[in-house]
Amino acid sequence: MTVNDNMPNGPKPLPRGATLTDVAAAAGVSTMTASRVMNGRGGASEETRARVLAAAASLAYRPNSFAKGLKGDRSYTVGIVVPDIGNPFFPEIIKGAELAARARGFTLLTCNVVEDPEREAEVLATLLDRRVDGVIVCSARLEDKRLQQAIEPHRAAVLINRPMPRRVAGTIEIDFRTGLAAATRLLIGRGRRRIAYIGGPPTSYSGRMRRAGILDALTEHGLDLVAEETSTPDLEGGIAAARRLAEPGTEIDAVICYNDLIAIGALSVIREAGLAVPGDIAVLGCDDILPARLVNPPLSTLHVAKQDLGDAAMRMLIDRIEGRNLQHSIVIEPELVERATT
Repeated sequence: MTVNDNMPNGPKPLPRGATLTDVAAAAGVSTMTASRVMNGRGGASEETRARVLAAAASLAYRPNSFAKGLKGDRSYTVGIVVPDIGNPFFPEIIKGAELAARARGFTLLTCNVVEDPEREAEVLATLLDRRVDGVIVCSARLEDKRLQQAIEPHRAAVLINRPMPRRVAGTIEIDFRTGLAAATRLLIGRGRRRIAYIGGPPTSYSGRMRRAGILDALTEHGLDLVAEETSTPDLEGGIAAARRLAEPGTEIDAVICYNDLIAIGALSVIREAGLAVPGDIAVLGCDDILPARLVNPPLSTLHVAKQDLGDAAMRMLIDRIEGRNLQHSIVIEPELVERATT
């Protein structure tokens, strides 16, 4: 057998990826400076940071997160748990969290628990097994004791819309109680006296706060809810709940909904019944998802800057991972956006 001297004698070596040293050389900085920029540690001017990031992009540089993890007992991976990725409220939070994670050299794993508390507990245990450095839990559905047991073993945790002791987790809460109280007062001031509420999952902490805000305003004016329904937090749930409200014997002139998806479902039922919105019945949602602006008539709702919320949660989480518990809790005030349904 003749061997062609021009043929390689073994498997072709894989191409070498760009290293941090390559990035530093391309940007005209030291390797230490390039490392600080790529790891989000600061200490470099904006001009230097821009040069390093541009060099990294042009070289298709990818940090070796495995090697970093071996050095610092880190996986440089974090998780985010959401109750329903089909609800447009949560993808915007995920987007903000993912952008903030990437900027600090972390990879984000997204977990959808389909409104199932048991699935939520399983996912949090799985993320622990995967050695993630921390978790963000949005609108947790587990009851308090089980939730604390599930997140306490994690290195770091941040909860959105759920209180928790400082030692266990950082928290970011949207003050729906104050926001719904103000919105309800507005409805009352415009002559609405027969107000109904369509609530969401009974395990939702923020749902309880929404309801409490409505009752605060009603009590101030000597009023009660004339009707109340619970619903799954989606269009189908809103439609079903609104149909129950439409049964004979219940007269309402306003309906406040746990979220925009429920409100949009309710809106369709009200219009099918031949009633005018807001002439006969005013409708108010919560969250200000994109479809709220597109339905006819456009939905009045409480606005939350969702991408900013995800960004803030991720920054808080990474601070906790790195031992900088600078801020334990943040409270965000929602903003009433009046459109055509009130």
